[in-house]
Amino acid sequence: MKPAPFDYQRPATVDSAVAALAAGGGFAKAVGGGQSLGPMLNLRLAQPAELIDLRGIAALRECRDEGAAVRLGAGITHAEIEDGRVPDPSRGLMPWVARGIAYRAVRNRGTLGGSLAHADPAADWINAMALLDASCIVAGPRGEREVAQRDWMAGAFTTALAEDEVLLAVSVKRLSPGARWSYYKVNRKPGEFAEAICGFVDDAAQGWRRAVIGAIDGAPFVIDDAGELIDRWDEALAHRHLRAAGLEPGTHEYQLHAVALRRAAAALAAFTGEDA
Repeated sequence: MKPAPFDYQRPATVDSAVAALAAGGGFAKAVGGGQSLGPMLNLRLAQPAELIDLRGIAALRECRDEGAAVRLGAGITHAEIEDGRVPDPSRGLMPWVARGIAYRAVRNRGTLGGSLAHADPAADWINAMALLDASCIVAGPRGEREVAQRDWMAGAFTTALAEDEVLLAVSVKRLSPGARWSYYKVNRKPGEFAEAICGFVDDAAQGWRRAVIGAIDGAPFVIDDAGELIDRWDEALAHRHLRAAGLEPGTHEYQLHAVALRRAAAALAAFTGEDA
């Protein structure tokens, strides 16, 4: 199939993109790398009246070191993160995640911001950014605002981004030099979306011990204080967290996530820093 007819704009500034989206009255759609939206257009699952192409906006590709955090432009591609061409505040976690996304051709065009705005529960960045407690900076007719990752995803394919707003950048806190992390996902073959995602971050210097259970029905389930699971694997405690994430014991989904959480914990225990 081919897309339904649509108009097309390629603005050069954030302000002009915001204006174009506002003028679209809810029928305009912003597109970044197009690796998710493109297939949806071809299948006519999405039929916007107008596409606003964000690839010509230089501001969306800017990266800035802000000391305790790094601000990464929403237009940065997965491949640029994978290859270390942008600052990495995560001690190797983000490049590790990036190289496991789809295939290189997709990573060359797909963007960090595009993935977060699409908000597929099984996508990597929506889960990795929840684990890293990142914030999304968006711009709209009312100016800029910052949205904490816990407030970003309201449900599957639904975010806090308004119809007339553009995702500008993602602010990611810098991990301490001695921080450890792990990230484990289950998929049937490389390149496919995950059936289960689990990860840990243990940053003792900042008192930050977190875990995420992802690729579930809605937003990632974040365990803000995962210290007990990090210090000693506890099957009963893991079971309680999996239940709290909405996973029903005895189901295929529960078993996959149980394996992912256990293996992520084991990977954290074996962390050597070689990927940092």
